[in-house]
Amino acid sequence: MNLTLKIWRQKSANDKGKLVDYKINEVSPDMSFLEMLDVLNEQLINKGEDPVAFDHDCREGICGMCSLYINGEAHGPDRGVTTCQLHMRMFKDGDTIYIEPFRATAFPVIKDLVVDRSAFDRIQHAGGFISVNTSGNTIDANAIPVNKHDADEAFEAATCIGCGACVASCKNSSAMLFVGAKVSQFALLPQGKVEATDRVLNMVKQMDEEGFGNCTNTGACEIECPKGISLENIARMNREYLSASLKG
Repeated sequence: MNLTLKIWRQKSANDKGKLVDYKINEVSPDMSFLEMLDVLNEQLINKGEDPVAFDHDCREGICGMCSLYINGEAHGPDRGVTTCQLHMRMFKDGDTIYIEPFRATAFPVIKDLVVDRSAFDRIQHAGGFISVNTSGNTIDANAIPVNKHDADEAFEAATCIGCGACVASCKNSSAMLFVGAKVSQFALLPQGKVEATDRVLNMVKQMDEEGFGNCTNTGACEIECPKGISLENIARMNREYLSASLKG
């Protein structure tokens, strides 16, 4: 395939960025999207030009690093995949592809397509953990009965990889799906009950301080989430928050 790429180039957070056109030929439909960018960067380096900076790590849909806004969609036109799992067969010969970083005040651009998502780390540090000491105190897995429905929902929430697609797809740049998932995975299990009140209050407070917007209830976050995190987690977070506020 022969393609035209319109890629956001920005030297640093303080520089003004712009879309730059690149032509790339003989792209195999079996390439992943990141492999295609690797080929482009090799061509740019061979010509003495600055390669396009983009985030990536595991390339297995696990780490959430490869967050790109492709043709107006977080992670591109496919569903249930991260950018590294997106293949070029989703595009056609002659297509023009727009490639941009995730857009959100809380995700400032570092360079080109790389954004700073450390706001998610700070939210996690505010309460996304348990302090129950399990080291050296292992017990039988069945000693504390957990309802299977609750366990399944906790594990589904825990599949969130923190990529930020929910933020990028929301018109208010809301992080409520991310925070809802992190709150839910503990709220549904006995180990998370000890700090339940402080957890949700601290995480929501940190989310607001980072500059994320409020939920729009349009559901774009769930649709574009590569792990299919449900909107039910936002509702659960709201219930947990209301309960914690009344206790406080």
